[in-house]
Amino acid sequence: MTADDARGRWIALAVCCSAMFMTLLDVSVTNVALPSIRRDLGTSTAELQWIVSGYILAFGLVPVLGGKLGDDHGRRRMFQVGVAGFALASLLSGLAPTAGVLIGARVVQGLFGGLINPQTSGLLQQMFRGSDRGRAFGVLGTTVGLGTAIGPLVGGALIALGGPTLGWRLVFFVNIPVGIVVLLLSRRYLPATPRVVRHRLDLLGAALLGSATFSVLIGCVEYDSHHDARLAWLAVPAAVLFSLFLRRERRLTRADADPLVDLRLFHRPSYVAGITLALTFFPAMAGLPLVLAIYYQDGLGYTALQSALGVTAYAVGSAVSAPLSGRVVTRVGRPLVVGGAVTFGLGAVALALVAAHVPTGHAALALALPLFVMGCGQGALITPNQTLALMDVDPAMGSTAGGVLQTGQRIGLAIGQAVIGAVFFASLTGPGHASYSRALGHAVIAAICFVSLAITAGVWDLVRANRRSQAPVA
Repeated sequence: MTADDARGRWIALAVCCSAMFMTLLDVSVTNVALPSIRRDLGTSTAELQWIVSGYILAFGLVPVLGGKLGDDHGRRRMFQVGVAGFALASLLSGLAPTAGVLIGARVVQGLFGGLINPQTSGLLQQMFRGSDRGRAFGVLGTTVGLGTAIGPLVGGALIALGGPTLGWRLVFFVNIPVGIVVLLLSRRYLPATPRVVRHRLDLLGAALLGSATFSVLIGCVEYDSHHDARLAWLAVPAAVLFSLFLRRERRLTRADADPLVDLRLFHRPSYVAGITLALTFFPAMAGLPLVLAIYYQDGLGYTALQSALGVTAYAVGSAVSAPLSGRVVTRVGRPLVVGGAVTFGLGAVALALVAAHVPTGHAALALALPLFVMGCGQGALITPNQTLALMDVDPAMGSTAGGVLQTGQRIGLAIGQAVIGAVFFASLTGPGHASYSRALGHAVIAAICFVSLAITAGVWDLVRANRRSQAPVA
């Protein structure tokens, strides 16, 4: 490998991370813009919810199909299609004359954003090996942390710069120059897929999985908005559709007949452990920041921007620990992931204890240390878990494997926001700091239940790996 080759790979990583950053920023930055959108377009509360939810739902539907398209038709090509579509949808969002147009443009944004992300994980597997792969995923984890941290700050600055009418439109327009630069650099630095094999696309499998995922996501998103317990019935069609999907994919896998998801992926214990950890840890990771924002704004009377600053320590902790964890994950292995889950849980318990006893005027400052600890735990788990889960996967299936993992993460995020949010609201007994602190404590207990499941999954994988290494060679 020449120095130029190594330099080119790290530039390619920066290109991938820039696109990922753009898609993540569009989640948090839009939340800050909602009041301005309401005033300018006269949107209803339901329309505001769908401006956010439409993006999240579309984003969660595409990763598996997008990963399969990348593996079969070229990751660089699908990455470029995703970035170009995302930029064009951002232009339409910024020019939207009505709430209906804006919601439609946001759905298109989410679809193209969901196409970008599995190509990123597939490209990283293709370009990097060994310890360098861990470092690369560490940089990607830092990108996730920073995207979460500075999104509300960027949104607030753009709205202040453009004023009440132009400001919220700048939130979307900012994606256009970023997308153009990423497209230009991707043509030069992103590698072509070494061996593109065109398979028949399993459209029925994609429809079944997409419908099952949509049933879960729409139920969680709508419950988060309306707190209607009847939405739990959506779990029934989701389970039926998912069972039909598994049955079809099992049959296609056995016949080697181009399944959407080759179920032989799940013969790799490290991959199964990674999926399980994503489904169990991500609910806690998503649910607590959500209720903490409500605690700040409704319980303490903070503005949206003050609330964003209040959780900055959480994102900073993640941004600090993710690259450090990426450097050592190939040496430490799964114990690092278990340690990250334990650290997150300890930080969450400290958060609840401090919130219950700290005076109102000093809450944000007092909660900074527990939030930083939680962020460090998150950064030590997400990046290493992704690295370890994909380590034994054939790079030819890298984007598909990454897409399945990301779908599990999105489902976990939605479940966490619904369940932990429900516990928080059910625990509120009235206005005031004491009521909101108590509700936050109950939300932490719910989050700890999810974290405990993640720790159990990690320990199980450790025990399995130790038994396998100690087994006598036949």
